[in-house]
Amino acid sequence: MGILLWIVFGALAGWIASIVMKTNYSQGTLTDIVLGVVGAIVGGFLMGMVGQAGVTGFNLYSLIVAVIGAIVVIYIGRVIRKGR
Repeated sequence: MGILLWIVFGALAGWIASIVMKTNYSQGTLTDIVLGVVGAIVGGFLMGMVGQAGVTGFNLYSLIVAVIGAIVVIYIGRVIRKGR
């Protein structure tokens, strides 16, 4: 059951980040899930760099960290695509 909750958490975080970055219509649910999970990892790393806790469980703080990380991932993807 835990892995299913993490997938839902990742999908929610990725979906929110895609809305913020206005990429919601160009990506699907699977991309949202991947962005949310990768965003949680990136967000946790970034928060650790500034001395804060990363993703701590299924709570609002962790969702915000994952969304911030997913926004960073989307932004980096845009920069890489522009450079081609």
